[in-house]
Amino acid sequence: PQVKAFVTQDIPHYHNLEMKHLPGADPELVLLSLRYEELERIPLSDMTREEINQLVQELGFYRKETPDAPVPEEFQFAPAKPLPVLLPPQAPTTDGKTPPKWDMEERPDL
Repeated sequence: PQVKAFVTQDIPHYHNLEMKHLPGADPELVLLSLRYEELERIPLSDMTREEINQLVQELGFYRKETPDAPVPEEFQFAPAKPLPVLLPPQAPTTDGKTPPKWDMEERPDL
């Protein structure tokens, strides 16, 4: 009953959170990458409605005041977080010294 209340009453308030009903399956939160690759599965059966709400907010999902409220620009891709730009390894120069390392830059997920 706790999960059902979350699904029917709370999910509509969250941006980028959607429900897929699978008959006979235990309820779980499936986290996907921007490329729809599965990242993690979190069982919800033993959690209260309050615990599930706390979990999705800790994961970075944006909760709207009302289901049809606008989502601020900075939360459009929430809960996606910027990924570090991976830089190629630095090769030593001809004088044997390694050039200075670049700082890690962040970019928004595409």
